[in-house]
Amino acid sequence: MKPSVRFAPSPTGRLHIGNVRTAVLNYLLALKSGGTFLLRLDDTDRERSTEEFAEGIRADLRWLGLAWHREARQSARLARYAEVAERLKASGHLYACYESEEELDRKRKRQLARGLPPIYDRTGLRLTDLDKARLEAEGRRPHWRFRLPNTDAASGLLGPEPTIVSWNDLIRGDQTVDIGSLSDPVLIREDGTPLYTFTSIVDDIDFAITHIVRGEDHVTNSGVQIAIFEALGAAPPAFGHHSLLIGADGHALSKRLGTLSIAAFRDEGLEPMAVLSHAALVGTSDAIEPHTRIEELAALFDLGKISTAPGRFDLDELRTLNAKLLHKLPYEDVASRLAGLSITGGAPFWEAVRGNVTLLADAGDWWAVVAGEIEPVIENIDLTGKAADLLPPEPWDAATWGALTTELSKATGLKGRALFHPLRLALTGRDAGPELKALLPLIGRPRAEARLRGHRG
Repeated sequence: MKPSVRFAPSPTGRLHIGNVRTAVLNYLLALKSGGTFLLRLDDTDRERSTEEFAEGIRADLRWLGLAWHREARQSARLARYAEVAERLKASGHLYACYESEEELDRKRKRQLARGLPPIYDRTGLRLTDLDKARLEAEGRRPHWRFRLPNTDAASGLLGPEPTIVSWNDLIRGDQTVDIGSLSDPVLIREDGTPLYTFTSIVDDIDFAITHIVRGEDHVTNSGVQIAIFEALGAAPPAFGHHSLLIGADGHALSKRLGTLSIAAFRDEGLEPMAVLSHAALVGTSDAIEPHTRIEELAALFDLGKISTAPGRFDLDELRTLNAKLLHKLPYEDVASRLAGLSITGGAPFWEAVRGNVTLLADAGDWWAVVAGEIEPVIENIDLTGKAADLLPPEPWDAATWGALTTELSKATGLKGRALFHPLRLALTGRDAGPELKALLPLIGRPRAEARLRGHRG
């Protein structure tokens, strides 16, 4: 069976490197196996979800080249969730509870004071119809909890023995969760809106999701969700829980994610394939190297390569990766974008300067050196003046620079840095840069002569 996977962000903010890594891993799993990739917007948080954030998520995924086969919005499926909730109520898996947050907090504190685990005591299961009617007459409305399969058969309450849910995780290997140590999860709020744990499972069943790849912070959730899948008569998907990212300093990224949004990377001018390469390879046994096609990353992809140790994200490393990517891109891959920067030097220009750019926009600076007017820096006027005298007639090619400097060295006796550095300063106004044998034909004789004589050109 071909895998069917999903990426399920909440449109309550912009995508960042942490959740995009999850999207990339799911996308590559689908791409490598010819499967399908679902974009599901978990937008049941009515207060925080916005269409602006939803469109921002779509824009970020499009920029990265992560094309989804189908899109779903949980806000459009509320009737379906209500239908399934009624099924669980009828089967006794969902039960009504009437405690307020303050009452639940007091219960937890009392349990802790007695040395007991602070889990829900299932008071809701002991309520009679008269109790419920009285509570509702007081103006209370129930929230609904899922009864985990950890009950004592005689009492219907918490059983004396732990109840273990096990699965073979695609990344972490054999996993077990003792759901006997967990509270029955709330699936439906007092206002009737469903929570993520519930809606996600209904969606995964309805959309026939076969693989769920997500962060390791969901491992415990998986034990609960497997129980809910089984209560609904559905086989759980295969689970794979990847490690989370930490920063270069070894600390969690959570407090700094705003600076690591995909929109911020795009605004900075980073290449989408650099971001994809880093997201796909960080925390794996593969070297973090730039790839120019997403199909190359798919060919490398293997969940077994993902380490259970935290992946280390370093923004400076991403920028270095971006530069390495640009250094290997052929002209055809950047031609239209160079044209958008009003750069008309064609392949010769790109091949001359690509090794000296970190961002594509840097090519514009080098085009200004080649085709604009610059203020030359004259370090040795006798040397640069002599070079101007020795300039051959055009046309020039890659051999012109070597021929010029050979004649100039014979005439002046200078070699090495003493010969080349003053010429570079005069011709480009910079200490370093692309090889002058490639730049000189692009600069052309009129500009080169003017600059060597100390004039703007």
